[in-house]
Amino acid sequence: MASPSSDGGSAENVVPTPVKIVVAGGFGAGKTTMVGSVSEIPPLSTEELMTQASDGVDDLTGVETKGTTTVALDFGRITISPHTVLYLFGTPGQDRFWYMWDELARGAIGTVVLVDTRRLDSSFAAIDFFERRKIPFVVAVNCFAEADSYTEDEIRKALAINEAIPMIFVDARERDQSKLALIRLVRYALSRLSEPAELSGAGSTA
Repeated sequence: MASPSSDGGSAENVVPTPVKIVVAGGFGAGKTTMVGSVSEIPPLSTEELMTQASDGVDDLTGVETKGTTTVALDFGRITISPHTVLYLFGTPGQDRFWYMWDELARGAIGTVVLVDTRRLDSSFAAIDFFERRKIPFVVAVNCFAEADSYTEDEIRKALAINEAIPMIFVDARERDQSKLALIRLVRYALSRLSEPAELSGAGSTA
């Protein structure tokens, strides 16, 4: 027997709302790993083996052992409630593929910006991209075992991240931690979407 939903219908008849989310960050920050760790379907990945063509083009400082690279996008899906399904789009990280970011970000409710503390400077471009376009984002610090540990305050100061922007420390390989980052983003994005209505109503009189 199907259980009733809050609107009086059957839970089986609920059509979930699709929500687009972007997973961005510098080269080697763990975007493909995060999408793969949470996706409930086999993730679509456009990772290719790195060849000599990337020599002198892609900066491998700090990720010298990385042998593959995303050349288009990563795609995955995760249901976070009967009412909400997230569609995840992972961006390519190299400078030469940044022209794709505008299209991938179109229609997204927000972004998880993955930060690799081994290469903090590689995070500036992603943060600047979404700040300029006023797209809500949260910062997820991917905790690599071999990376130095930094406090939240240290990372915020290094990347000039506003205190109002949520930051979370994750292991992108762990489904529960990656899922928590996505839920944090959805809540933050929804709170941002409600701000204009609240502000417009603040000056009205009864």
